[in-house]
Amino acid sequence: MATKMEFKAESKRLLEMMINSIYTHREIFLRELISNASDAIDKMYYKALTDESLNFDQDSYYIKVTPDKENRTLKITDTGIGMTKEELENNLGIIAKSGSLAFKKETELKDGHDIIGQFGVGFYSAFMVAETVTVISKALESDTAYKWESEGTEGYTIEPWEKAETGTEIILKIKENTEDEQFDDYLEEYRLKNIIKKYSDFIRYPIKMDVSGQRPKEDNEEELEEYTEEQTVNSMVPIWRKNKSELTTEDYEKFYSEKHYGFDKPLKHIHLSVDGTLRYNAILFIPENMPYDYYTKEFEKGLELYSSGVLIMNKCSDLLPDYFSFVKGMVDSEDLSLNISREMLQQDRQLKMIAKNIKNKIKSELQKLLKDDREKYEKFFESFGRQVKYGVYSDFGSNKEDLQDLLLFHSSKEKQLVTLEEYISRMPEDQKYIYYASGDSIDRIDKLPQTEMVSDKGYEILYFTEDIDEFAIRMLVTYKEKEFKSVSSGDLGIEEEKRDESEEDVKESKEIFDHMKQVLSEKVKDVRVSKRLKNHPVCLASEGEVTIEMEKILQAMPDNQNVKADKVLEINPNHEVFESLKQAFETDKEKLNLYTNLLYNQALLIEGLPVEDPVEFTNNICKVMK
Repeated sequence: MATKMEFKAESKRLLEMMINSIYTHREIFLRELISNASDAIDKMYYKALTDESLNFDQDSYYIKVTPDKENRTLKITDTGIGMTKEELENNLGIIAKSGSLAFKKETELKDGHDIIGQFGVGFYSAFMVAETVTVISKALESDTAYKWESEGTEGYTIEPWEKAETGTEIILKIKENTEDEQFDDYLEEYRLKNIIKKYSDFIRYPIKMDVSGQRPKEDNEEELEEYTEEQTVNSMVPIWRKNKSELTTEDYEKFYSEKHYGFDKPLKHIHLSVDGTLRYNAILFIPENMPYDYYTKEFEKGLELYSSGVLIMNKCSDLLPDYFSFVKGMVDSEDLSLNISREMLQQDRQLKMIAKNIKNKIKSELQKLLKDDREKYEKFFESFGRQVKYGVYSDFGSNKEDLQDLLLFHSSKEKQLVTLEEYISRMPEDQKYIYYASGDSIDRIDKLPQTEMVSDKGYEILYFTEDIDEFAIRMLVTYKEKEFKSVSSGDLGIEEEKRDESEEDVKESKEIFDHMKQVLSEKVKDVRVSKRLKNHPVCLASEGEVTIEMEKILQAMPDNQNVKADKVLEINPNHEVFESLKQAFETDKEKLNLYTNLLYNQALLIEGLPVEDPVEFTNNICKVMK
């Protein structure tokens, strides 16, 4: 008798959730089992490509679905590669990814999303409809078959078994009906056919069923007779080989869902059929939402790669540039060799041409979306704009020409997202630069003292709220021959009316600022009169390549190398605070030192930088209040 083994703890808990039917659509169990069967035949295909001793006869590979009402069983049979005893234990005894249960519980509560299939747990969905699941499998080139069986959370058994042919049979003992659920449905021929057509129509192997019907008798056409014959119930024509005019948006969305590209609906699909010196078909999707693991090391970019309908690679990363890594989909080309290796792919000229064409098509479709459906494009940019900006910055700006027209930034005038082209188109003639301001949020930037002069001149300011923004723009350098300029930079390129100052006033101001600079020592590069401030008393400006916002970002990085911006403390000469500085300079240098430190710390706080000594700062405020 076979020894019963326990499921791993996490698998057991997930199984409990399956059995207690937390999913709204139980029918998807059949989609998952058919997908697994298709994968098993894919593996046989792939094995045949690399093993000359195997002769792959396409007619011999199929999936069969067999209901048996009398015994309440549903059998799914495939002629794929089969599983060894170890593979049965590894594939059916544990979940593919740790952490999946926590993610499942989190998203289930929050969004009601169904994660079956995402972590290789599709097989477990069988327990939503079955009280017992039996798997009989014989692996390729194995003399022995094995039977895996489980009644649920209590565990499973594995024992040697008899099976003549390579492949796998999954036998589900269907549950009895309840008040809430008609499990009999999953034994009904018409219901099973509908589920297969709904979810698995594009599976490229025949999905067979014994289908019953009525027909006139041969000897008496007025009378009908019952008959049963084996039929293929899926179309088997891959969606990418169908004419675009035959397909609807719903067809593309169904394919997107079926392939587990995401649990959202795609924002846009792109169907390419190229026939010429280079022949290929491709279906690409721009997702609506960012995958939960998009910015983790677990995320793999790439498109599925087929050669004449045969899967070569699940994730061909060479087909997508990093900045379009969010794109999902597949490419099928007759011109690629079936037995091509990953190393050969990297050198393949045709693949590089396909990748270049795909890159250009994605770019042109995004530009078209921006032009024709601004609301949808902004939704895309909300999810993936950061990645586009990263593309401008990466590879030393080599892709900036391709991506600059796809960028959006918030604007001081529009109070919404604008393109660089829109900004340029409404620049006044006397405006020399494209001005921008950086900060943690739009509200904070709105209140920055450094924006006063630029705003008063009526110039539009782009708001940079993401850490990548300023780095990307520094790499861009110019747009339409207009240079970018931070509102905090030393020279704003704005001519100001000269103040009437005597030589004595100028000399006194210089002496005051020299003293303040000495007080602040290594903290600032200079202290000077501000030309940008109107109503605020003080602000920090920067000189050199590293701005204050860049310093904040670099300091927060794990490999912090203590990069600092060259800061300049600017004082508004028209503010009453300046009068206090003058009086203190003349009568009380200690008070001037106190004011200097207070103004510097105020300027740090405005920038969102930490005050270096909070205790000293609060003590200084108390001194002023006495």
